[in-house]
Amino acid sequence: MQFHSAKEVLDYIKKENIKMVDLRFMDLPGLSQHFTIPSDKLSEDDFTDGHSGLGFDGSSIRGWQSIHESDMLVKPDPKTAFVDPFMKEKTLVLFCNISDPASNKDYSKDPRIIAKKSEEFIKGKGIADTIYIGPEAEFFIFDDIRFDQNEHSGYYHVDSVEGRWNSGREEFPNQGYKPRYKEGYFPVPPSDKFHDMRTEMCLIMQEVGIDVEAQHHEVATGGQAEIDMRFGPLLEMADNLIKYKYIVKNVAYNHGKTVTFMPKPLFNDNGSGMHTHLSFWKNGKNLFAGKDYAGLSKTALYAIGGVLKHAKSLLALTNPTTNSYKRLVPGYEAPVYLAYSKRNRSAAIRIPTYHTSDKSRRFEFRCPDPSCNPYLAFAALTMAAYDGIVNKIDPGNPLDKNIYELDTAEFDKTPHTLEEALESLKKDHKYLLAGGVFTKDVIETWIDYKLNEECNQLKLRPHPWEFAMYYDI
Repeated sequence: MQFHSAKEVLDYIKKENIKMVDLRFMDLPGLSQHFTIPSDKLSEDDFTDGHSGLGFDGSSIRGWQSIHESDMLVKPDPKTAFVDPFMKEKTLVLFCNISDPASNKDYSKDPRIIAKKSEEFIKGKGIADTIYIGPEAEFFIFDDIRFDQNEHSGYYHVDSVEGRWNSGREEFPNQGYKPRYKEGYFPVPPSDKFHDMRTEMCLIMQEVGIDVEAQHHEVATGGQAEIDMRFGPLLEMADNLIKYKYIVKNVAYNHGKTVTFMPKPLFNDNGSGMHTHLSFWKNGKNLFAGKDYAGLSKTALYAIGGVLKHAKSLLALTNPTTNSYKRLVPGYEAPVYLAYSKRNRSAAIRIPTYHTSDKSRRFEFRCPDPSCNPYLAFAALTMAAYDGIVNKIDPGNPLDKNIYELDTAEFDKTPHTLEEALESLKKDHKYLLAGGVFTKDVIETWIDYKLNEECNQLKLRPHPWEFAMYYDI
């Protein structure tokens, strides 16, 4: 099901007797928002000016408007329409762009608009006509999650029937088959207890237009999983990742389970990343294919140079939570050194070598994690690559050894904390402002929100491990 115009959407609503229309958009930190209207209240004009009533309070959305300028409008994108697989009544979902009714212009803090602008900017510069993105989002399926923080206590507790920590629990009966810590990659059932659930997720993804390539258990115990989507154009893939997370969470919920995309929910086991593949194309030709290192072109190597140069600031958007940096530590298959290599998964950028055709040439940025806002993350990655291309930034020599076994003092490293990444973003964001893709207001709002609402809030609260270290001091 693919629509190209408002009329096609409205005709489908009538033909299929759609009862409700769900209008969705995303706040700045990266949570999906929605409101729902009867299908007969949607008109063709709503797709162009939104003045028929598709308004909402922008001051209640994180990172957006002040109370004195709160009125905002949604403009549905007909190409995003799909029937919601979970709603009781037949409901058509439309992803929306946000506009300011005072000017009727695109809202600069709308993440989807930022992603759209990044595509249009690259096309307008004649660099490429298509930016292909391939995200690999990992997640955990848990049975139970409890957490609380108040003036006198703070804790979290997660549990999974698959967790290795439950090997000795009375389960009447405990049948074992719980993946070992850091050894959960590709086990067959019964160790892999969520195969059928992931298959259900895949089938529903296909129903809503996502091209699924594979599903499997990931490295960590306790239900870590991955479902791979086929790569696609930037904005489309950001939309698909939103649908991906929505489907994964709801299928798990309907099975009495819960899913998290937190990068590091478990201590002493692998975290969840979102390795992101990138390539630029023009006139059906892959601009990253060539005869240089690992079958890449000079253009691709310059793009790598741009990503490595801006990586520390880039991570403020691709790894945007305090929890993100608990994943980016040595020993857990996560990249901590800013280097590139073919095949080597210990580098921040890897050039896959599964296939040798020109169409398959790309690079994989291994730092991002699934807590990011995909619209912002993909747009920022694209702008870093663009900066490398236009300024011919040399990525230096590749590293084809296990970086963890080398003298690491000579290598630049990923930031240790979100605060450090935000400080890098303060100093290095000019590349994001090119073409007005990001605005200074967006960058300032992002830094301010993350510092005040996340970093500083965490600093105020005692950590359980501090009691273990210091209570008897």
